[in-house]
Amino acid sequence: MNGAAGKGWAWARIGVLALLWGSTFLWIELALDALTPVQVTLSRCVLGSATLLIACLASRRRLPRDRATWGHIVMAAFFCNALPFAMFSIGQQTIDSGVAGVLNATTPLWSLLIGVVIGSERGLRPVRLVGLLLGFTGVVLIFAPWRTTGPVGWGALAIVAAAASYAVGFAYMGRHLVGKGIPTISLSAAQLIAATGLTALTLPAGGLTPIDIGPKTLIVVVVLGVVATGTTFHLTYRIIAAEGATNAATVGYLLPVVSVALGASVLDEGLSLRIVAGMVVVIVAVSLTRRSPRPLPAPALAETPAGADGTEDLTRHLPRKEQDVRR
Repeated sequence: MNGAAGKGWAWARIGVLALLWGSTFLWIELALDALTPVQVTLSRCVLGSATLLIACLASRRRLPRDRATWGHIVMAAFFCNALPFAMFSIGQQTIDSGVAGVLNATTPLWSLLIGVVIGSERGLRPVRLVGLLLGFTGVVLIFAPWRTTGPVGWGALAIVAAAASYAVGFAYMGRHLVGKGIPTISLSAAQLIAATGLTALTLPAGGLTPIDIGPKTLIVVVVLGVVATGTTFHLTYRIIAAEGATNAATVGYLLPVVSVALGASVLDEGLSLRIVAGMVVVIVAVSLTRRSPRPLPAPALAETPAGADGTEDLTRHLPRKEQDVRR
């Protein structure tokens, strides 16, 4: 596949991932009508891991076997699955799905900030620094601490914590798991299995509440687990492997468009001017942090005299004696 076609496929994967990932907030909001946050988190982990395990078996891929790899998988599962999934379920009890998608768009900003702290982002250019500061200004605008109190404020804080956790998880996956010769389907299946185990530990915190699952809730939970979790997470792994952790995090600033559109059209969620302004600020800020420096122009060759036929006289670069012989 040539460079243009490869780049086109990469952007197609990112677009599909943004659509699937952006719809996650809608499904979580609907699932919370009947389930507790722990039940929502556990159900999406169970169904997502089952989906990828079936895909893994169908493609005759094996799960990782060595203990060191599983150690990294468990760590990545905590930061990229168990913790953020729980934070989203908790946060969306008090804030709209569209706002959750907007706040999740800060993932690339956290990725850049983490890179600066650990030293992987050296020589931070002014434009990216401006983007970083502007992005967190947008978060403050959405969060509105001067007017938001009580459970709504804590819900927004939980979503921001989930976005930061994603950034840690992406960086960890990119450094310790991808590019090690293990198929991405095997890694994504194993990681969701680990996330299921980690989430099961939280069952005493509301996961054992009796539930009455109707047809609507069942459909919502299946779509959330199979499509918005299993399929989306595997696609995320593919993008990390092919494009890097930073490009995977870039999907975050495409999410607000999807989450806000679905929240407004399906759930009839309203949007204040403040939240819209904050969303625009965050998207612009992330685009600034993603700007790469312009390549330096190639040094111009010294002008050389042309030969009689108008072409460059290359013999002038030879030693004097060889010029005489050639001529």
